[in-house]
Amino acid sequence: MKKRLQGFLMLFLVLVVQFSFAQTRTISGTVTDDSGVPLPGVNVLISGTTTGTQTDFDGLYSIEASTGDVLTFSYVGFTPQDAKIGASSTVNIQMQAGESLEEVVVTAQGIKREKKALGYAVSEVASEDLEQRPESDVARVLSGKASGVEITAQNGTSGSATNVVIRGYTSINGSNQALFVVDGVPFSSGTNTSGRDNAADFRDGNVGSSRFLDIDPNNIASITVLKGLAAATLYGTDGRNGVILITTKANSGQASKKKTEITLNQSFFFNEIASLPDYQQSYGGGFNQSFGWFFSNYGPNFNPNGVDGYLNDPAGIVDANGNVPHPYSTNSFLSNFLGGDNELFQSFQGVDYAYKPYASVKNFFRTGSVSNTSLNIRGGSDDGNMSFNVNFGHTDDEGFTPGNSLTRNTLSVGGRAKLSNRFTVTGILNYSRSNFVTPPVAASDGNANYGLSVFGQVFFTPISVDLMNLPFEIPETGGSIYYRNGNDIVNPRWIVANAQNGQLTNRVFGNAQLSYEFNDNVSVLYRGGIDIYNERNHSYSNKGGVNSDRDRFGYYETWDNNSTTFNHYAAISGNYDLTADQKLNVSFLLGGSSLGEYFDQQGVASSSQIVYNVQRHFNFENQLPIQSTVERNTIGLFGDLSFEYDSFLYLSLSGRNDWISNLIAKNNSQFYPSVSASFIPTSAFEGFGNGNSIGLNYLKLRAGLGSSAGFPSGYPTVNTIGQSTQVGGGAIGGPSGIVTNTVSNSLANPQLLPELISEWEVGFDARLLKNRLDISLSYYDRTTKNLIVGRPLSPSSGYTGTSDNIGKVEGTGWEADLGIDIFKSSEAGGFNWNSRVNFTTNKQIVTEQASDQIVYAGFSDLGNAAIEGEQLGVIVGSRVLRDDNGNFVVGNDGFYVSETQIAIDANNNEVPVGTEGSRAIAPIIGNPNPDYVMNFINSISYKNLTLGFQISHVSGGDIYSQTIATLLGRGLINPDRREPFILPGVLADGTPNRKQLDNSSFYFDNVLFGPSELQIYDASVIRLKELSLSYNMPKKWLESTPFGNLSITAAGYNLWYDAYNTPERANFDPNVAGIGVGNGRGFDYLNGPSSIRYGLSVKTTF
Repeated sequence: MKKRLQGFLMLFLVLVVQFSFAQTRTISGTVTDDSGVPLPGVNVLISGTTTGTQTDFDGLYSIEASTGDVLTFSYVGFTPQDAKIGASSTVNIQMQAGESLEEVVVTAQGIKREKKALGYAVSEVASEDLEQRPESDVARVLSGKASGVEITAQNGTSGSATNVVIRGYTSINGSNQALFVVDGVPFSSGTNTSGRDNAADFRDGNVGSSRFLDIDPNNIASITVLKGLAAATLYGTDGRNGVILITTKANSGQASKKKTEITLNQSFFFNEIASLPDYQQSYGGGFNQSFGWFFSNYGPNFNPNGVDGYLNDPAGIVDANGNVPHPYSTNSFLSNFLGGDNELFQSFQGVDYAYKPYASVKNFFRTGSVSNTSLNIRGGSDDGNMSFNVNFGHTDDEGFTPGNSLTRNTLSVGGRAKLSNRFTVTGILNYSRSNFVTPPVAASDGNANYGLSVFGQVFFTPISVDLMNLPFEIPETGGSIYYRNGNDIVNPRWIVANAQNGQLTNRVFGNAQLSYEFNDNVSVLYRGGIDIYNERNHSYSNKGGVNSDRDRFGYYETWDNNSTTFNHYAAISGNYDLTADQKLNVSFLLGGSSLGEYFDQQGVASSSQIVYNVQRHFNFENQLPIQSTVERNTIGLFGDLSFEYDSFLYLSLSGRNDWISNLIAKNNSQFYPSVSASFIPTSAFEGFGNGNSIGLNYLKLRAGLGSSAGFPSGYPTVNTIGQSTQVGGGAIGGPSGIVTNTVSNSLANPQLLPELISEWEVGFDARLLKNRLDISLSYYDRTTKNLIVGRPLSPSSGYTGTSDNIGKVEGTGWEADLGIDIFKSSEAGGFNWNSRVNFTTNKQIVTEQASDQIVYAGFSDLGNAAIEGEQLGVIVGSRVLRDDNGNFVVGNDGFYVSETQIAIDANNNEVPVGTEGSRAIAPIIGNPNPDYVMNFINSISYKNLTLGFQISHVSGGDIYSQTIATLLGRGLINPDRREPFILPGVLADGTPNRKQLDNSSFYFDNVLFGPSELQIYDASVIRLKELSLSYNMPKKWLESTPFGNLSITAAGYNLWYDAYNTPERANFDPNVAGIGVGNGRGFDYLNGPSSIRYGLSVKTTF
C-alpha cells in the first residue's frame, strides 16, 4: 500500500511539474512579406492544435502560447514558416513568396492540417475571390474556382436555384448535392418543392431559391472543398457527395489587439439579358408566306416586292401601304365577347397596324441592377484573449425580367474569449432575411406551355407583333388579351402583372463552442449548432389566363416550409511526439455527433377565383391542403489517428459509424473506414529537389481510400396514410368537408438498405522552376452499389411500386490543377502574371440494374435514364426511325418517321425488336455528361493595378433544347425562306427520299414537332466568365485620411460566350437546369436566358 501511495505521489509530482512548465503567456509580433510590407490575414496556428489567430491590417498578431510550442505562419502564395517559442515573447516573421502546397487548411470536422500532410485532394477559395461579386448565391460565385465541382444555374433570374455536384452524379434517386458546412455546422442548402407538384414544379412554373441564398458571399473568410470520401469520411453519410467548408468572418474570432478595424464593401452592377436571340428582320407572322395572326413567322417579307414580298401575299391582307387590320379589330374572341360590345373591340375598329419588324423581345426585358453593401467590424482586447467580429450585408438585386427581384439582409456576430482557466468560449450567430419574387417560368414546349411561363410566351413572339404597345388586359374582366385570333395564347405582360411566385425566408443559424486544454497536448471541445428557417411561399395567378383550367380560373397557393436542425458535437483531440528527436508524431481525434433534422410543410392550394385580383383563400371556390412532415435523427461516432514522420511521411486512419432513424434497427447502422497517406520525396531524400533550383522543387505523392453510405429520405420502410379534405361547396373544416384517409400507392420495404459508396484516389502535387510552376493531379475510382430505385409492382397487388436496392454505378475521373507565374518580379510593385488552370473529367457507368431502363428525371417519355452499360443520366426519347441499314426513314408526307422503342442485346448493341434475349428500351438520343470542363484564371498586376479574367470551356455533353427548337421551328432566327429541303434518308421501300419540303414545313414539322432526337444539341460552350480591373490607392495618398486601404474595381461577369455547336443566331446559353434542381440534367424548356452583369465596387478599410 505504501509503495502504491509513493507511486501516486510521484505521478502527481510529475504532473505538477509538467503543468508548471506548460504555463501560457502572450506571444506577439509582426508578419511582413519579403519586401517588408505588413501582411494582413496571415494564419497563425499553434502546431498540432486548433488554436490560432490572424494578423490584423498592420500585420500584427498576438496569441496565448507556451514555451516550446511551435507557431505555424501560413498565407496563400507564401511559404509557411514555423517558429519555436523560446524565452522571448516577441516573434517577428518575414514570409517568403512561393510554396503554397504547405499552407494550413481546414479539413473535416474543422481539423487544421498542413496541406502537405493530406493524402487526398482539396481545393481552397480565398475571400478575395468571393467578395464584391454581383451574384447573391455563393454557389454561383464558386463556379469554375475549383476542379471537380459542377455548378449549374436553373436560369438567369435573380434568386433562382442552383445545382452543386462534386465528382459527378452517382445516385439515381438519392441526392447528389454537396454538403455545405458553415462554421462547423451542417447547413441545409436544399431547394424545397411546393408540396403540391413536388418534382413537377418545373413543369408548372413554381420554382424557388436554393437556400445557399442565405449566405452572404461578402461574409466568407475562406472556403475549402473536400472532394473525395477519404477527405469527408468524418462527416459520415452527409459527406458522401463531397463537402464545402465555409468559414465566415464572424467565426474567425481573430482580431487585432491594437485597434478596431472596419471594412466596407460597396458595389453596384447592371444586370442585363445575355442570351437574347438574334432575330431575323425579314419576315413577319403567318404561314407559307401568307400573313396571319399565328405563333409562327412564316408570313410575307417586310419588303413589298419580290416573290415573297407582302404585295404578293396570297391572302392579300397586307395593303399597299404595308398595313394590316389591327389584331384586336379582327380577334374572334373579342368579336364574340359581350356580343362585340366591349371596349377593346370597339376602340380598334378601322385602325391600321403597321406590318413591320418590332423589337418586342428586346424591349420586354429591362436593365436591372444589383447593389451590395457589406460592413465588417472586428476588434479585440489588449491582450488578444477576447475578440469579436460583426458583419452586416444588404443586397438589392433587380432582375432583367420584369417582376423579378431579390432583397436580402444578413447580420453575423461572432466572439471568442480565451479564459485564464484554460477554457475557450466561441459563439457565432447569423441571421438572414431574403425576399425573392419572380413571374412563373413554367416549362414550355414551343407551342404554349405546361403552366404559366413568361419566357415561354415572350421568346416566340412574332417579329411583326408590337408586344409592348398592345393592350394586354381586357378592361371588363382583367383577363389576358393578345394578338392571336382566338386569344389562345397568354400575353407575357399579363403574366408579369397578374401572376407571381415568391419566397420570404427568415433564417437563424450558428453555434456555441466550448473547449478546454488539459495541457499542451490534449484538449476537449463541445459545439452545439442550430439552423432554423421559415420559408413562406406563395404562388398565384388571377383568373383570366388561357389554355388550362388552372390558368383560366386562377389559383392561389400558400405554404410554409419550416426547417429545424440541431447539431451536437463533442471530441477529444491530442498531439504527441513519440520519439525524443520529435521526428515521429501522432495526433488523434475521438468524438461523436448527433444531428436532428425536422421539416414541416403546411399550406393551402386554392383554385377558381371568385373576385378578380383578390389573393385570399376565401376568394376561391376550392381548397386542398398542402402538408407533409419529415423527421430524421443521425448519431455518429468517429475517430482519426494520424502519424507524421520527419515532415515527409504521413498516414491517417479514420472511421465513422452512423445510426439513422428512418431504417429498421438491423439496417440503420453503417461503418465507414478510410485511410490516406502522403509521401514527400523532396523532403525525404537530401538533394532530391531543391527549393532554389530550376528543376523539381517539391513533390508529394498521395493516396486515399474512403467509404460512405446514402440513406433514403422520408419513410420508405413503413406504409403511410395520406389525409385529405374533400370540399363539397364549403370551406375546409366546414359542414360539407369530408376528411378521407388514403393508403399510399407505394408499398413499404422494411428490408431496404442504404446505398454503399467506396472510392480510392491517387495523385501528386509538385512545384518546379523555382516554385513558379505548380501541378496537382488526381485520379479517382468510385463505386455506388445497393442503389435505391423505384421498382414497379402489378396493380393487382394493391400498389403500383416500391423502393428496392437494385443498382450499381461505377465511375472514374481525373482532376488537374496547374498554376504558373508567367512573370514574377523580384521587386515590390513589379510586373507579375499568374495563371491557374483547373481541369475535370469524369464518367459514371451503370454496371448493374434489375430492370431494362429507369427514367428517373424529366418526363416518362423524355428524360434522364439509368441503363445498364451506359453512362448514368443518358437522355431517352423518341428518335427518327432507322431501317436495317441504319438509314433514316422518311414518310410519304416527306417528314421523318418517329419511333419510341428499340431493342438492345446484352452488349447494348441495337438489334431488331423481338430478338430473343433482347430488352426493350426507349431510344437513347443524347448524353448530357460533358467530356471535360476546364477553367483558365489569370491575374496580371503592375504597381497598383491588377487585371483579372477567367475563361471556362465545357466540351461535349448534349442538351434537349426547346429554346433552339422553338426559335427555328417558329421561323424566328432562320432568315432564308426560298430554299426547299429534302430530308436525308429513305422511304419505307428503301428508295432514296426525294420529297421536297418548304422552309416552314421543315422547321415547324420536323425541328420543332418532329422526333425528340432532332431537338438534341451539343452543349459545348466557351465563356469569358469574369473580367476585372482593380486599382489600389497608394498608401501615401491615404496617410492624411482615416482609410488604411482603398481599392476600386470595375468588373463584368458572363460578358461573352459561344455555344459553338448550336445555331449561331440562337445565342443559346446551355448553362440551364431546365427540369429543376436535382438529378435531372441536359434539358431546356424555354426556362429562361442567362444574365450579364457589369459595374463597379469599392472596398475600404479604416
